[in-house]
Amino acid sequence: MSLGSGKNAFGEHVTVQAGGHVAVITIDKPPHNHVSVDLMRDLADALDTIDGEVDLRCSVLQSEGKNFCAGADLVNRESAGGLGAVNPLYDQAVRLFSAKKPVVAAVQGAAVGAGLGLAVMADFRIASPDAKFAANFVKLGFHPGFGLTYTLPRLIGRTKAELMCLTGRRVKAEEGLPWGLVDEVVPLEDLRAAALRLATEIAENAPLAIVSTRKTMRGDLAAAVRAQTDIEAVEQGWLRDTADYKEGVRSVAERRVGNFVGS
Repeated sequence: MSLGSGKNAFGEHVTVQAGGHVAVITIDKPPHNHVSVDLMRDLADALDTIDGEVDLRCSVLQSEGKNFCAGADLVNRESAGGLGAVNPLYDQAVRLFSAKKPVVAAVQGAAVGAGLGLAVMADFRIASPDAKFAANFVKLGFHPGFGLTYTLPRLIGRTKAELMCLTGRRVKAEEGLPWGLVDEVVPLEDLRAAALRLATEIAENAPLAIVSTRKTMRGDLAAAVRAQTDIEAVEQGWLRDTADYKEGVRSVAERRVGNFVGS
């Protein structure tokens, strides 16, 4: 698919608008932009297409609605893909990390679970004051996924990553700013313009040099995420069969503290 200067659809919930040297990728999957294998595949297809467009040098990743991405849909969990040793959702996540060109995420509302993984996949995160980032897996009686046990410590350091992953607490945008979890906090009404401004600043530079420099600085990130998601999926596989996981799903859905028993 050639992007040109118009709006292009990638599946049901992803569109790309190309303007100048920047592509704007928009997720629109009401009500909370929950992850699914199809959504991640469509995003990866969009990034692959952008990589093939010589005129495009950087992308903005944004979402419609109240939340950037609220993670997996606990009501319809199968839509998120299998959680065994072979996980099609994580296959698509690795494709996202394999993209060649920089991505600036515009984050409002919740970036939770796999939604946090998606935000961390981007090179930069511009956030509105209402943005909240959470690795809430332990509250579900579950193990982190989407490569977060590799990418989050790499971004904010091991101690703060452990703090997020072992407490499941929500980190507000202003708190995440000095951590490096967020690069800029702007009013909600300015969020998309600020993300586009940063992407445009990047895209003003020489395209081959942008790709080359990013490749050097990110190193073998996609391969590392692949190896880590394989480990994460194994841990998720056995935890999914526990009573604590079933209780965790219930307790989160009911907005209460889980009554965990260690089995």
